[in-house]
Amino acid sequence: MMISDARAEPALRPPSRSVDRRAIGWWLAQALVTVLPPVLIVGLLALLILPARRWLLLSAAIVGVPGLVYVLVMPGWRYRVHRWETTPEVVFTRAGWVRQQWRVAPMARIQTVDTIRGPLQQLFGLSTVVVTTASAAGPLKIEGLDQRLAEDVVADLAAKAQAGRGDAA
Repeated sequence: MMISDARAEPALRPPSRSVDRRAIGWWLAQALVTVLPPVLIVGLLALLILPARRWLLLSAAIVGVPGLVYVLVMPGWRYRVHRWETTPEVVFTRAGWVRQQWRVAPMARIQTVDTIRGPLQQLFGLSTVVVTTASAAGPLKIEGLDQRLAEDVVADLAAKAQAGRGDAA
């Protein structure tokens, strides 16, 4: 005879809330900071070192063409994928763009809730909410939230996790 677990994990489903639209600009800025420096440096070297110009320009193209595709495609695609939602019982997240990850964390398992605001995020008025559980998969991250909304989400999740006092207590 099988015994059913009354505390079964919630089913994985698509979260309903999207991140702030400014996240597109934030992800674009991150991509540009990653792609532009090597292309510009190799391009400058091509201007300065005449005997190696052809090879340096080829190197710039080899880095620049995929980089341009990344800069043009990734932010919008990522915006369409990234979703989040909180309910009284769980936190749902979906993130990524090529490799997508869906996660569910029961409120009873939440240990800490934090916000992160890097320099680029601050420039765009955004924050990342980090929900830490005892999971080996690591924390859940809700990236690209408006700063005020992120503060409200952190306060709400902390209160729900404290009220639940489940496995994480």
